[in-house]
Amino acid sequence: MDSVIYFESMSKVRFVKVATVDEIPPGTGKLVMGPFEKPIALFNVNGEFFAINYICPHMGGPLGEGKLTGYIVACPWHGWTFDVRTGLPDHPGGHSVAAYEVKVEGNEIFVGWLKKVKT
Repeated sequence: MDSVIYFESMSKVRFVKVATVDEIPPGTGKLVMGPFEKPIALFNVNGEFFAINYICPHMGGPLGEGKLTGYIVACPWHGWTFDVRTGLPDHPGGHSVAAYEVKVEGNEIFVGWLKKVKT
């Protein structure tokens, strides 16, 4: 987990290798540890990879172990739902989680240290 790559298009964001493509089958998530502020959940949605905070803001449930339906992950503890592309809640009045940039180079997956800006 010590590989670091810089991408020209986002020169101020450091990307850290966190996994390989074959470690995360489509429709699943994985806990990713690294030099991040919090643990991160990395998801594979039909070959696209997305990263959000691993911990649900409701009661601390493990979002990386939640059921993934399309781009929506449901916390396995109480069912709170989040869009893995943005970290925004898929339920009214919910709290969001941080989302992170993800890059794939060959078979390697990298996650950016800086949070994506939510719109």
